Amino acid sequence: MAPTARRAPAKSTRSAIPQLSWRSPQPAPIVLVSGPEDVCAERAIAGVRDYLRAEDASLEVSDLRADDYAAGSLLAMTSPSLFGEPRLVRVTGVEKCSDAFLSEALSYLAVPQEGATVVLRHTGASVRGKKLLDAIRAGEGGGVEIACPAIKRDSDRYDFAAGEFQAAKRRIAPPALRTLVSAFADDVTELAAACQQLISDVPGDITEQVVERYYGGRVETSAFVVADTAIAGRYGDALIALRHALASGADPVPMVAAIALKLRTMARVAGSREPAAALAARVGLKDWQVDRARRDLAGWNEASLGRAIQAAARADAEVKGGSRDAVFALERLVTVIATRAPYAV
Repeated sequence: MAPTARRAPAKSTRSAIPQLSWRSPQPAPIVLVSGPEDVCAERAIAGVRDYLRAEDASLEVSDLRADDYAAGSLLAMTSPSLFGEPRLVRVTGVEKCSDAFLSEALSYLAVPQEGATVVLRHTGASVRGKKLLDAIRAGEGGGVEIACPAIKRDSDRYDFAAGEFQAAKRRIAPPALRTLVSAFADDVTELAAACQQLISDVPGDITEQVVERYYGGRVETSAFVVADTAIAGRYGDALIALRHALASGADPVPMVAAIALKLRTMARVAGSREPAAALAARVGLKDWQVDRARRDLAGWNEASLGRAIQAAARADAEVKGGSRDAVFALERLVTVIATRAPYAV
């Protein structure tokens, strides 16, 4: 069966080949899936497969490892079969590919097989295979690229989770979304699974109460809950939350990082009377982050905020090896923040 003609996506101004979102992948003779975020890469590759299978249910799917490659495999898997079914070849480990694979893949770009789609997964963990990536990005082989950059910042995780519900055409209340992101601040794969569980299990709109019911245990031990209660001046609650977090295996290093992040956001917002949208655009935040920081600033002044930021810097150094007691350093930081006063030795 002849492959269906496809309109090429608009080209990026930064590359000779089209740049596609992992949420809306499309097939091409060569599909480069680059970047370290595996959950996005898996979605992109599955999306290419589903797209091709919707065009022709007889799609043949094969898998190759570029780091454990048998010579001739790529050409054998992409060559037309007796009945001319479309072929999808998924190649993993391109960032550690063998010389044999690199040589054959570069040769393949010159004459891609008709009716075949080759997906190349490169995590960016090494420069191995750079010659192949450069050739693809220069337009050889008629490829597209799907970038999957790391999701590290809180705002990135928020955007990722929001996109999960938007893609499913489901509504989630902003407080519920913030609570969900806070509960899974350390693992994007678990965050994705939690989003899909809520989408699958919960009819109608998803509220904060629903998220608390499903993931309340995770939320209670989140570093952001410790930060929120301390910043609100609830000293006793902050210490209880801290002890729960530590008892459940929380690492002091990311906990201090989460607290410092909230304090820095407060400092960036403090004193400004700009509308939230304008301030958010100027300092690189989301509107809801500006609104939340302004609420958090209630009862704080320049001196107390400065002390808290200095305490966070000290705690950061201590939990990273500067002190023999990381838990004490964390408790002292929470005390300074919650009491808004210097720590009494």
